[in-house]
Order: sequence, then C-alpha cells, then structure tokens
Amino acid sequence: LELLGRGGRLVLVGDVFHEWVEYKHLAPKRGLRLLGLLANWCDAGAEVHYLVGNRDPWHVDLLEQEVGVVLHRGAWRTEIAGWSAYIAHGDGFEPPDRAISRFTNRLQPLVRHPHTARLYRTFLPGDTGFALARWVSRTFGTSGEPDPYAHRRVTEAAHDLLRADDTDLVVMGHSHQHALDETPHGVYLNPGYWFGARTFARIGPVTEAPAPGEDVRPQLLRWTGHAALPLTSRALATA
Repeated sequence: LELLGRGGRLVLVGDVFHEWVEYKHLAPKRGLRLLGLLANWCDAGAEVHYLVGNRDPWHVDLLEQEVGVVLHRGAWRTEIAGWSAYIAHGDGFEPPDRAISRFTNRLQPLVRHPHTARLYRTFLPGDTGFALARWVSRTFGTSGEPDPYAHRRVTEAAHDLLRADDTDLVVMGHSHQHALDETPHGVYLNPGYWFGARTFARIGPVTEAPAPGEDVRPQLLRWTGHAALPLTSRALATA
C-alpha cells in the first residue's frame, strides 16, 4: 500500500464488483468504500487499471472520470517491471466441452455490446435494472468459489499465448483460482480470489529503490489481516 501511495501501479483483473449496472446518472452503491480508497490512491499518484470482468461489464464513466481509474474493456498489453505482459480477465476462454460454456462464449459479445447496455438501461431504469441483475446473478451465477473447468481452460489459453507470442507474462483472473506457472516460454499468473482466499500478486521490487539482485519476479501472496505472506509451492498445492 505504501508503494501505491508513492506512484506504484495497481491492476484489478475484473469481477471485483457483482451486478455492476451503471447508468448515466446512477451507479450501484455497493463498493463505495473501495471506490473511495481507489480514488485516494489515484490522487496520491498511483496508476490504477481495471479490466472489465464478466460479472461487472456495464461501466459508463464513474471509474474513469470520478475515481481516476483507467478502464480496459478487453485485453491489455503493457510492460510491468521489465516484463512484456498480456493481461485479460479471461472469460473468453471457457471450456468448449461444456454446453453452457459454448452458450456463454457466443453470448458474451452481445452482452457486452454498448447497444445492449443502452437498451437495458432505457427499458429497465433504476432499481428495476439492478434487481434483475441481482436475480440473474443469484439464479445462474456462483458464490465465487474457484471453477476447475474455467481454471483448466484459462490455464491452457495462457500457455498457448506464451508459446505463440513474444509475451513474457500472461495475467488472467476469472477462474478465481490462483496460479503461478513458470514455463520455458514465460510465466502465467492468476492472482486468485481476493474475497475468498485473500490472495493477490505482486510484480516488481518490494522497495521503491530495489537493492542489487532484489527479486522482481512475479509473486503470489496471501493477506493474513496483518501481513502479506508469500505462497510457497506447498501452499499453492493445498490452498
């Protein structure tokens, strides 16, 4: 947190907000304290990026204009601590062997299209639109626990990208299962499910002025309430 206040970078890979349906003059009141915290970090000089997830696709301008967050509606290529990175939420890589996955993959472009969002907001204003989104989430969604099928497909897609691309690092979320795979072609990183397992990832030096030889490789950590502890290989296997 101190590094963010000194100009660090925070990347949120989606699914932070549930049933996010933002209207031109209305936004969900859930997550107000988080939005305030993000705004404080942005004001302090932090660079905050948000990749839209499948649970929170309908953003308008609140995050960008009022909070100061950079919003990404698709995959984002950037450089982080010397790593050439491809960052995406990962929901476009659901397992094709499940009927529901084939359906959602085809439905995704329609759901995220601006015209769809505009029609939804026009014909289901205010509380009605929020209520329908919550009902759909409760009826067809999950509690947020890791999905092994989604995890398998996202992992396969990440490894394919590393083999076929000049990218050093692929970062995805969506499956809510943390992972750190080092391959001959690069590294696949999934920060996991913050709301359940309190896991997150750090890429770069621990201090603002790294000491010679300080490790800048991606790390997975778990927040204990008092400190961030690295996840060892044994912890990864049993977490």
